[in-house]
Amino acid sequence: MNVLLVLLAFWLPGLAVGAAIRLRGWTLAAAAPALTFGVVAVGTIVLGRLGITWNLVNVAMWAALVALVLAAGSLLLARRWPPRAEAGTETETEITVERRRPPRDHLLIAGGVVVGMAVGVTAFLRGVGGLAKIIQEWDAPFHANAVRWIHEHGSALPSVLGPIANQADNPNYFYPDTYHALLATLFGTAGLDAPRLLNIAALATVLAWPLGIAALTAAWRMPTLAVAGAAAVSTWFTAFPFDPLTRGPLWPYAAGVALIPAVLAVARHLVTPRGPAGPLGVALGVTGLVGLHTSLGFVIAAYFLLILVAVLVGWERIDWRRSAPSLVGTAVLGVVLALPVVLPALSSAEDVTASIWHSEASPAGGFGQMLTFSPMHGFPQWWVGLPALAGIFLLVKQRRMMWMVGAFLLFGGLFAATVSLETPLIHTLTGPFYNDHWRIAALVPLSGAVAFGQFLSSASDGVAGKLGAWRPRWRSPLVPVAVAVVIGLVLGLISKGGYIGRNAGRLASIYTEGPTVTKGEREAYEWLGAHTVPGERVMNDLGDGSVWMYALAGVHPVEWTFYGSPEGSTPFFLTGHLNQADSNPAVREALADLGVRYVVLGNGYVRKYFKRVSGLTDLGTTESFQEVFRNQDAVIYRYEGVNEPVNGR
Repeated sequence: MNVLLVLLAFWLPGLAVGAAIRLRGWTLAAAAPALTFGVVAVGTIVLGRLGITWNLVNVAMWAALVALVLAAGSLLLARRWPPRAEAGTETETEITVERRRPPRDHLLIAGGVVVGMAVGVTAFLRGVGGLAKIIQEWDAPFHANAVRWIHEHGSALPSVLGPIANQADNPNYFYPDTYHALLATLFGTAGLDAPRLLNIAALATVLAWPLGIAALTAAWRMPTLAVAGAAAVSTWFTAFPFDPLTRGPLWPYAAGVALIPAVLAVARHLVTPRGPAGPLGVALGVTGLVGLHTSLGFVIAAYFLLILVAVLVGWERIDWRRSAPSLVGTAVLGVVLALPVVLPALSSAEDVTASIWHSEASPAGGFGQMLTFSPMHGFPQWWVGLPALAGIFLLVKQRRMMWMVGAFLLFGGLFAATVSLETPLIHTLTGPFYNDHWRIAALVPLSGAVAFGQFLSSASDGVAGKLGAWRPRWRSPLVPVAVAVVIGLVLGLISKGGYIGRNAGRLASIYTEGPTVTKGEREAYEWLGAHTVPGERVMNDLGDGSVWMYALAGVHPVEWTFYGSPEGSTPFFLTGHLNQADSNPAVREALADLGVRYVVLGNGYVRKYFKRVSGLTDLGTTESFQEVFRNQDAVIYRYEGVNEPVNGR
């Protein structure tokens, strides 16, 4: 039931909005989550500025209002400017290409989508080991805290998240929170706590990926076998969707990357206009992407530039007279909708671009990882990478989706450069991605899936042609399908089920029992939840996983993140001097100012090289702290300088 609720939250608002602007078929199904996030991104600003509480009812009403307004606007536009294409023209044919595929083709595409989803879901669930489990990685507690914070404070304005980032005094704090804002509306519903919400949302990302690739390749006139093959193989790649769900985890970024194909499918309506579907769909979809993560604005802009180049050189056809209103409308709407979402990000741009990750491969190694579509992995995924590489050459040979070939060269080349070189130019180009090789690596598998689809289609048609020449009675449209199935089964067999084991293993490596958070530590947080009152904060070690206590038990820690508090702040002072409470009046004053009555210490750390911070050692030997709870994984001390709860003092 709770899985269904999260999936409905991802798809239902976007389906209503997409239908209102007259998106149809695979494009509508795939674009729905992107449109949902677009509605949410704009809603965080509108509802926040109006002082309207951010909750499920109000957000649902906001989404319904947007859908109704867009439906009315679309109806008026259709009556005022009806389609003018002449019957029988190529323009009209291209507009209706998706609807004119025979039912057999749609069934074949659906089969490819189901295979891609099944492989992805199997790897995900096997790796996670249970939707209630806690991921042990660095960024997870911030995302979990953000979901609960938005839910409890009734506001999704990004600046509201400052306290949980140890930046309570920064009125301009920014972190893109569209992802968290949507999940916050479901927090506490049907047993959806923070771990379950985030895990199911990650599962939704896996489901959206093959659906989006099917919509993209269908919208841009790929052969049906190529569409089905691209969707089926999309979840074989480790670099996406599994690496971003493991390293970080980069949940909002991963969700945005998964929805890029859907937005590009909608963009087809700018080349072959179909009323307001293109301008409104692209503008709202792009807003959803930048609301998920600002860096995705650069990614989608690069794709649009590549499509423009393909149009200008004649690889994609366009009627400029008919497309001009859609293109202008998209630009205007994009600025109106996306700019307010993007502008707050400027306050943190310097911190983002200042991040530096050292090289992890030689130039030859990075180039090899690019060619085999296996970025950030020493052992290539030969059985999907080599067919995809062959597909790149076939796309070029047939002059099909050349802008996707350009995307492979752009993002693949950028990855190869940033993973092996460290220069000011590379750092500038990759700055919006935190100069992080893994984030750029996640952009490569999209072109790999499309290219694999082309390889499968070409190989199947070639083999079927040979068989038909050998046995004329085998000249049937079902023969290429049968050949494609055989090729897929063979590659699936030798890749051990589409790399399910490899990808599940990536997830399993960080969905473990500790060391960051263990069952015993969760018991300690729950004990604190029963013994603290609103207004209290619990002193904690920034590295031992206790930054999770708010998301899991509603208890406010002194240190909210693994990065710790700014130097010179009161929490920073306590981290270094808490064990001096017996003799240092400044420590006792700081504890009173923060409202600290308890201290919790866990056994494990988020990184092996972490150790207990100096100020929290030997608390049991002081008179100021009395042990009140202990189990195998955690201990809690009560500060004896406070006799009453904070709100009773």
